[in-house]
Amino acid sequence: MSQPSVIRLTDRAVRDAAVERLEAHIPVTVAGYECTTDMVWDVLIKAAVTQRTVEAVCQELDAASSNSIRSYLNAQIQADDLADLERQVNATLVAGVPAQIWTQAWEVAFDFHDEPFYGKSAELLAYTCGGEAKAGTTRFYRVATAYVMAKDVRSTLALLFVRPGETAADVLACLLRRLHILDLRIGRLLLDKGFCSIPVFQWLAASGWSAIVACPIRGKTGGTKALCRGRRSYRTQHTFRSQEYGEFTADVAVVYTWIHRRRRRGKPWLRYLVYVIFKCADLTLPQLRRLYRRRFGIEASYRGMRQVRAWTTSRNPALRFLLIALGFILVNLWQELRWRFCRVRTKDGDQVDPKRFPLQRMASFLSHAIEAIYGGIFFIEAQVEPPGT
Repeated sequence: MSQPSVIRLTDRAVRDAAVERLEAHIPVTVAGYECTTDMVWDVLIKAAVTQRTVEAVCQELDAASSNSIRSYLNAQIQADDLADLERQVNATLVAGVPAQIWTQAWEVAFDFHDEPFYGKSAELLAYTCGGEAKAGTTRFYRVATAYVMAKDVRSTLALLFVRPGETAADVLACLLRRLHILDLRIGRLLLDKGFCSIPVFQWLAASGWSAIVACPIRGKTGGTKALCRGRRSYRTQHTFRSQEYGEFTADVAVVYTWIHRRRRRGKPWLRYLVYVIFKCADLTLPQLRRLYRRRFGIEASYRGMRQVRAWTTSRNPALRFLLIALGFILVNLWQELRWRFCRVRTKDGDQVDPKRFPLQRMASFLSHAIEAIYGGIFFIEAQVEPPGT
Protein backbone atom coordinates (compact mmCIF):
# COMPACT_ATOMS: atom_id res chain seq x y z
CA MET A 1 0.00 0.00 0.00
CA SER A 2 1.52 3.30 -1.06
CA GLN A 3 2.16 5.92 1.55
CA PRO A 4 0.23 9.22 1.23
CA SER A 5 2.30 12.03 -0.15
CA VAL A 6 3.63 14.57 2.33
CA ILE A 7 2.52 18.14 1.72
CA ARG A 8 4.90 20.70 3.18
CA LEU A 9 4.63 24.42 3.58
CA THR A 10 8.18 25.73 3.28
CA ASP A 11 9.61 29.09 4.24
CA ARG A 12 10.31 29.87 0.56
CA ALA A 13 6.70 29.05 -0.37
CA VAL A 14 5.42 31.45 2.30
CA ARG A 15 7.73 34.19 1.04
CA ASP A 16 6.72 33.60 -2.59
CA ALA A 17 3.03 33.73 -1.67
CA ALA A 18 3.50 37.05 0.15
CA VAL A 19 5.51 38.71 -2.62
CA GLU A 20 3.24 37.48 -5.42
CA ARG A 21 0.14 38.74 -3.63
CA LEU A 22 1.62 42.17 -3.04
CA GLU A 23 2.94 42.53 -6.58
CA ALA A 24 -0.41 41.46 -8.05
CA HIS A 25 -2.39 44.24 -6.40
CA ILE A 26 -0.05 47.09 -5.38
CA PRO A 27 1.72 48.53 -8.43
CA VAL A 28 5.18 49.27 -7.07
CA THR A 29 7.46 48.78 -10.08
CA VAL A 30 11.26 48.95 -9.85
CA ALA A 31 13.65 48.08 -12.66
CA GLY A 32 16.96 49.46 -11.48
CA TYR A 33 20.46 48.10 -11.96
CA GLU A 34 20.75 46.90 -8.35
CA CYS A 35 17.19 47.23 -7.12
CA THR A 36 14.18 45.20 -8.30
CA THR A 37 10.50 45.03 -7.40
CA ASP A 38 11.03 41.72 -5.59
CA MET A 39 13.84 43.27 -3.57
CA VAL A 40 11.71 46.22 -2.45
CA TRP A 41 8.93 43.92 -1.22
CA ASP A 42 11.43 41.55 0.40
CA VAL A 43 12.99 44.41 2.33
CA LEU A 44 9.57 45.68 3.45
CA ILE A 45 8.46 42.18 4.49
CA LYS A 46 11.72 41.58 6.37
CA ALA A 47 11.32 44.93 8.13
CA ALA A 48 7.73 44.02 9.00
CA VAL A 49 8.35 40.56 10.45
CA THR A 50 11.36 41.76 12.45
CA GLN A 51 9.59 44.99 13.51
CA ARG A 52 12.49 47.09 12.26
CA THR A 53 13.12 49.86 9.77
CA VAL A 54 14.11 49.71 6.10
CA GLU A 55 17.48 51.20 7.09
CA ALA A 56 18.20 48.43 9.61
CA VAL A 57 17.18 45.64 7.21
CA CYS A 58 19.27 46.96 4.32
CA GLN A 59 22.33 47.00 6.59
CA GLU A 60 21.85 43.28 7.26
CA LEU A 61 21.08 42.06 3.73
CA ASP A 62 23.11 42.08 0.54
CA ALA A 63 20.53 44.33 -1.06
CA ALA A 64 20.33 47.84 -2.47
CA SER A 65 20.87 50.78 -0.16
CA SER A 66 18.02 51.98 2.01
CA ASN A 67 18.15 55.38 0.29
CA SER A 68 17.50 53.74 -3.09
CA ILE A 69 14.56 51.72 -1.79
CA ARG A 70 13.02 54.71 -0.01
CA SER A 71 13.40 56.88 -3.10
CA TYR A 72 11.52 54.34 -5.24
CA LEU A 73 8.77 54.03 -2.63
CA ASN A 74 8.36 57.77 -2.12
CA ALA A 75 8.21 58.32 -5.88
CA GLN A 76 5.39 55.79 -6.37
CA ILE A 77 3.54 55.89 -3.03
CA GLN A 78 2.38 59.47 -2.56
CA ALA A 79 -0.18 61.17 -0.33
CA ASP A 80 -2.15 62.44 -3.33
CA ASP A 81 -2.79 58.82 -4.35
CA LEU A 82 -4.14 57.64 -0.98
CA ALA A 83 -7.56 56.79 -2.42
CA ASP A 84 -6.02 54.54 -5.08
CA LEU A 85 -3.69 52.97 -2.51
CA GLU A 86 -6.71 52.19 -0.29
CA ARG A 87 -8.39 50.32 -3.15
CA GLN A 88 -5.22 48.38 -3.91
CA VAL A 89 -4.70 47.47 -0.25
CA ASN A 90 -8.30 46.32 0.11
CA ALA A 91 -7.98 44.14 -2.97
CA THR A 92 -4.85 42.57 -1.46
CA LEU A 93 -6.59 41.92 1.86
CA VAL A 94 -9.32 39.75 0.32
CA ALA A 95 -7.13 37.90 -2.18
CA GLY A 96 -7.01 34.27 -1.10
CA VAL A 97 -9.72 34.54 1.55
CA PRO A 98 -11.35 31.07 1.86
CA ALA A 99 -14.61 30.67 -0.05
CA GLN A 100 -16.55 29.75 3.09
CA ILE A 101 -16.60 33.42 4.12
CA TRP A 102 -18.88 34.27 1.20
CA THR A 103 -21.37 31.43 1.76
CA GLN A 104 -23.19 32.62 4.89
CA ALA A 105 -23.85 35.65 7.07
CA TRP A 106 -21.34 36.62 9.75
CA GLU A 107 -21.05 39.13 12.54
CA VAL A 108 -18.67 41.89 11.48
CA ALA A 109 -16.66 43.97 13.95
CA PHE A 110 -15.61 47.57 13.29
CA ASP A 111 -12.94 49.53 15.13
CA PHE A 112 -10.39 52.34 14.92
CA HIS A 113 -6.63 51.99 15.33
CA ASP A 114 -4.35 54.96 16.09
CA GLU A 115 -0.63 55.28 15.41
CA PRO A 116 1.03 58.15 17.34
CA PHE A 117 2.36 61.11 15.38
CA TYR A 118 4.94 63.49 16.85
CA GLY A 119 5.68 65.84 13.94
CA LYS A 120 5.04 69.58 13.76
CA SER A 121 4.73 70.06 9.99
CA ALA A 122 1.39 71.56 8.98
CA GLU A 123 1.49 69.50 5.79
CA LEU A 124 1.67 66.25 7.76
CA LEU A 125 -0.72 67.37 10.51
CA ALA A 126 -3.34 67.71 7.77
CA TYR A 127 -3.43 63.89 7.58
CA THR A 128 -3.67 63.25 11.32
CA CYS A 129 -6.65 63.07 13.66
CA GLY A 130 -6.90 64.42 17.17
CA GLY A 131 -7.66 62.28 20.18
CA GLU A 132 -7.13 61.80 23.88
CA ALA A 133 -3.51 62.04 25.01
CA LYS A 134 -1.73 58.71 24.51
CA ALA A 135 1.92 57.77 24.09
CA GLY A 136 2.93 61.39 24.58
CA THR A 137 0.81 62.95 21.83
CA THR A 138 -2.72 63.95 20.93
CA ARG A 139 -2.26 63.55 17.14
CA PHE A 140 -2.54 60.20 15.37
CA TYR A 141 -2.56 58.54 11.99
CA ARG A 142 -5.89 56.72 12.22
CA VAL A 143 -7.19 53.71 10.33
CA ALA A 144 -10.52 51.90 10.59
CA THR A 145 -11.07 48.23 9.88
CA ALA A 146 -13.90 45.76 9.28
CA TYR A 147 -13.18 42.30 10.64
CA VAL A 148 -15.25 39.20 9.87
CA MET A 149 -15.45 36.57 12.59
CA ALA A 150 -15.72 33.38 10.55
CA LYS A 151 -14.89 30.02 12.07
CA ASP A 152 -11.16 29.14 11.88
CA VAL A 153 -10.37 32.02 9.51
CA ARG A 154 -10.98 35.48 10.91
CA SER A 155 -9.90 38.16 8.49
CA THR A 156 -9.70 41.91 8.05
CA LEU A 157 -11.73 42.54 4.89
CA ALA A 158 -11.69 46.34 4.71
CA LEU A 159 -9.17 49.00 5.74
CA LEU A 160 -9.68 52.75 5.58
CA PHE A 161 -7.31 55.65 6.17
CA VAL A 162 -9.34 58.11 8.25
CA ARG A 163 -8.99 61.74 7.21
CA PRO A 164 -9.47 64.62 9.65
CA GLY A 165 -13.05 65.80 9.66
CA GLU A 166 -14.53 62.44 8.74
CA THR A 167 -17.18 61.42 11.26
CA ALA A 168 -17.59 57.91 12.65
CA ALA A 169 -20.80 57.63 10.60
CA ASP A 170 -18.88 58.50 7.41
CA VAL A 171 -16.25 55.86 8.21
CA LEU A 172 -18.85 53.19 9.00
CA ALA A 173 -20.74 53.89 5.78
CA CYS A 174 -17.53 53.70 3.74
CA LEU A 175 -16.48 50.38 5.28
CA LEU A 176 -19.93 48.90 4.68
CA ARG A 177 -19.82 50.04 1.04
CA ARG A 178 -16.59 48.11 0.67
CA LEU A 179 -18.16 44.99 2.17
CA HIS A 180 -21.18 45.44 -0.12
CA ILE A 181 -18.85 45.52 -3.14
CA LEU A 182 -17.39 42.22 -1.91
CA ASP A 183 -20.93 40.82 -1.65
CA LEU A 184 -20.33 39.79 1.96
CA ARG A 185 -23.44 38.69 3.84
CA ILE A 186 -23.58 40.52 7.16
CA GLY A 187 -25.60 39.20 10.09
CA ARG A 188 -24.97 41.94 12.65
CA LEU A 189 -22.63 44.88 13.22
CA LEU A 190 -20.50 44.97 16.37
CA LEU A 191 -19.15 48.48 16.95
CA ASP A 192 -16.50 49.79 19.33
CA LYS A 193 -17.00 52.77 21.66
CA GLY A 194 -15.44 55.01 19.03
CA PHE A 195 -18.69 54.69 17.07
CA CYS A 196 -20.91 55.66 20.01
CA SER A 197 -22.27 58.98 18.71
CA ILE A 198 -25.63 60.41 17.68
CA PRO A 199 -24.74 60.58 13.91
CA VAL A 200 -23.94 56.84 13.99
CA PHE A 201 -27.19 56.08 15.85
CA GLN A 202 -29.17 58.09 13.32
CA TRP A 203 -27.45 56.33 10.43
CA LEU A 204 -28.06 52.87 11.93
CA ALA A 205 -31.71 53.65 12.62
CA ALA A 206 -32.22 54.86 9.05
CA SER A 207 -30.31 51.99 7.41
CA GLY A 208 -32.05 49.20 9.34
CA TRP A 209 -28.94 47.25 10.33
CA SER A 210 -28.95 45.00 13.39
CA ALA A 211 -26.13 46.37 15.55
CA ILE A 212 -24.59 46.41 19.02
CA VAL A 213 -22.61 49.51 19.96
CA ALA A 214 -20.48 49.62 23.11
CA CYS A 215 -21.32 52.73 25.13
CA PRO A 216 -18.88 54.46 27.51
CA ILE A 217 -20.19 55.08 31.01
CA ARG A 218 -20.08 58.83 31.60
CA GLY A 219 -21.48 61.33 34.05
CA LYS A 220 -21.61 61.64 37.84
CA THR A 221 -25.31 61.64 38.58
CA GLY A 222 -26.76 61.71 35.07
CA GLY A 223 -25.81 60.40 31.64
CA THR A 224 -25.18 56.69 31.20
CA LYS A 225 -23.79 56.56 34.75
CA ALA A 226 -27.37 56.91 36.02
CA LEU A 227 -28.28 53.66 34.22
CA CYS A 228 -25.83 51.66 36.34
CA ARG A 229 -28.01 50.87 39.31
CA GLY A 230 -29.16 47.69 40.99
CA ARG A 231 -27.60 44.28 40.62
CA ARG A 232 -29.53 42.96 37.66
CA SER A 233 -29.12 43.33 33.93
CA TYR A 234 -31.99 45.01 32.15
CA ARG A 235 -33.15 46.76 28.98
CA THR A 236 -34.36 50.34 28.84
CA GLN A 237 -34.33 53.44 26.66
CA HIS A 238 -31.94 56.34 27.03
CA THR A 239 -31.89 59.77 25.41
CA PHE A 240 -28.46 60.89 24.24
CA ARG A 241 -27.97 64.64 23.96
CA SER A 242 -25.42 66.71 22.07
CA GLN A 243 -25.18 70.46 21.51
CA GLU A 244 -24.09 69.82 17.93
CA TYR A 245 -26.37 66.94 16.93
CA GLY A 246 -29.41 67.32 19.20
CA GLU A 247 -31.12 64.35 20.85
CA PHE A 248 -31.59 60.69 20.03
CA THR A 249 -33.50 58.09 22.04
CA ALA A 250 -32.18 54.55 21.66
CA ASP A 251 -32.72 51.11 23.14
CA VAL A 252 -30.04 50.31 25.70
CA ALA A 253 -28.94 47.09 27.40
CA VAL A 254 -27.31 47.42 30.83
CA VAL A 255 -25.41 44.24 31.70
CA TYR A 256 -24.16 43.56 35.22
CA THR A 257 -21.52 40.87 34.82
CA TRP A 258 -18.27 39.35 35.98
CA ILE A 259 -15.13 40.67 34.30
CA HIS A 260 -11.98 38.57 34.00
CA ARG A 261 -8.72 40.44 33.39
CA ARG A 262 -5.28 38.93 33.43
CA ARG A 263 -3.76 42.12 34.77
CA ARG A 264 -5.98 42.05 37.86
CA ARG A 265 -4.87 39.58 40.49
CA GLY A 266 -7.33 37.68 42.61
CA LYS A 267 -10.96 36.94 41.85
CA PRO A 268 -13.02 38.30 38.94
CA TRP A 269 -14.85 41.52 39.65
CA LEU A 270 -18.35 42.76 38.90
CA ARG A 271 -19.03 45.81 36.76
CA TYR A 272 -21.63 47.36 34.47
CA LEU A 273 -21.46 47.24 30.68
CA VAL A 274 -23.75 49.41 28.58
CA TYR A 275 -24.68 48.67 24.96
CA VAL A 276 -26.80 50.64 22.51
CA ILE A 277 -28.76 48.09 20.51
CA PHE A 278 -30.60 48.15 17.20
CA LYS A 279 -32.91 45.33 16.08
CA CYS A 280 -31.66 42.87 18.71
CA ALA A 281 -35.00 41.75 20.17
CA ASP A 282 -34.11 38.13 19.36
CA LEU A 283 -31.19 38.18 21.84
CA THR A 284 -31.40 37.70 25.57
CA LEU A 285 -29.05 39.81 27.68
CA PRO A 286 -26.60 36.91 28.32
CA GLN A 287 -26.60 36.13 24.59
CA LEU A 288 -25.98 39.78 23.77
CA ARG A 289 -23.05 39.89 26.17
CA ARG A 290 -21.53 36.67 24.78
CA LEU A 291 -21.99 37.84 21.21
CA TYR A 292 -20.30 41.18 21.82
CA ARG A 293 -17.39 39.47 23.55
CA ARG A 294 -16.58 37.84 20.22
CA ARG A 295 -15.89 41.33 18.88
CA PHE A 296 -12.63 41.37 20.78
CA GLY A 297 -11.18 39.17 18.06
CA ILE A 298 -10.58 42.44 16.20
CA GLU A 299 -8.26 43.47 19.03
CA ALA A 300 -6.30 40.28 18.35
CA SER A 301 -5.95 41.37 14.73
CA TYR A 302 -4.36 44.64 15.93
CA ARG A 303 -1.98 42.76 18.21
CA GLY A 304 -1.04 40.51 15.31
CA MET A 305 -0.53 43.49 13.00
CA ARG A 306 1.84 45.08 15.51
CA GLN A 307 3.91 41.86 15.54
CA VAL A 308 4.51 42.10 11.78
CA ARG A 309 4.68 45.83 11.25
CA ALA A 310 7.71 47.75 9.98
CA TRP A 311 8.64 51.04 11.62
CA THR A 312 9.48 54.31 9.95
CA THR A 313 9.99 57.99 10.60
CA SER A 314 9.00 58.83 7.03
CA ARG A 315 7.24 62.13 6.40
CA ASN A 316 5.14 60.42 3.72
CA PRO A 317 1.67 59.58 5.17
CA ALA A 318 0.90 57.22 2.28
CA LEU A 319 4.03 55.17 3.03
CA ARG A 320 3.08 55.03 6.70
CA PHE A 321 -0.36 53.76 5.70
CA LEU A 322 1.22 51.14 3.42
CA LEU A 323 3.35 49.78 6.29
CA ILE A 324 0.30 49.53 8.56
CA ALA A 325 -1.63 47.84 5.75
CA LEU A 326 1.25 45.41 5.12
CA GLY A 327 0.88 44.20 8.70
CA PHE A 328 -2.83 43.42 8.16
CA ILE A 329 -2.07 41.76 4.80
CA LEU A 330 0.51 39.46 6.40
CA VAL A 331 -1.89 38.55 9.21
CA ASN A 332 -4.57 37.68 6.63
CA LEU A 333 -2.06 35.56 4.70
CA TRP A 334 -1.14 33.77 7.93
CA GLN A 335 -4.82 33.03 8.62
CA GLU A 336 -5.24 31.66 5.10
CA LEU A 337 -2.14 29.45 5.24
CA ARG A 338 -3.07 28.14 8.66
CA TRP A 339 -6.57 27.32 7.40
CA ARG A 340 -5.16 25.46 4.38
CA PHE A 341 -2.19 23.60 5.86
CA CYS A 342 -2.99 23.10 9.56
CA ARG A 343 -6.23 21.15 9.35
CA VAL A 344 -6.49 17.98 11.46
CA ARG A 345 -9.16 15.30 11.52
CA THR A 346 -11.32 15.11 14.63
CA LYS A 347 -14.54 13.32 15.52
CA ASP A 348 -16.35 16.56 14.72
CA GLY A 349 -14.74 16.89 11.29
CA ASP A 350 -11.69 18.78 10.03
CA GLN A 351 -10.53 21.60 12.30
CA VAL A 352 -7.59 24.00 12.35
CA ASP A 353 -4.83 23.26 14.87
CA PRO A 354 -3.55 26.77 15.72
CA LYS A 355 -0.45 25.47 17.52
CA ARG A 356 1.11 24.10 14.34
CA PHE A 357 1.63 27.47 12.68
CA PRO A 358 1.62 30.46 15.06
CA LEU A 359 2.16 33.93 13.65
CA GLN A 360 5.72 34.10 14.93
CA ARG A 361 6.55 30.94 13.01
CA MET A 362 5.36 32.53 9.80
CA ALA A 363 7.45 35.59 10.64
CA SER A 364 10.48 33.32 11.09
CA PHE A 365 9.74 31.56 7.79
CA LEU A 366 9.63 34.88 5.94
CA SER A 367 12.78 36.17 7.60
CA HIS A 368 14.76 32.98 6.89
CA ALA A 369 13.62 32.78 3.25
CA ILE A 370 14.60 36.38 2.55
CA GLU A 371 17.99 35.91 4.23
CA ALA A 372 18.56 32.82 2.06
CA ILE A 373 17.93 34.87 -1.09
CA TYR A 374 20.05 37.92 -0.27
CA GLY A 375 22.45 36.57 2.30
CA GLY A 376 23.14 38.21 5.60
CA ILE A 377 25.92 39.50 7.81
CA PHE A 378 27.06 36.66 10.05
CA PHE A 379 30.53 37.89 11.03
CA ILE A 380 32.68 41.02 11.23
CA GLU A 381 36.43 41.32 10.78
CA ALA A 382 38.60 43.04 13.35
CA GLN A 383 40.90 45.70 11.87
CA VAL A 384 43.43 45.33 14.67
CA GLU A 385 44.22 42.44 16.96
CA PRO A 386 41.69 42.41 19.85
CA PRO A 387 43.29 43.22 23.23
CA GLY A 388 43.75 40.26 25.53
CA THR A 389 44.16 37.65 22.80
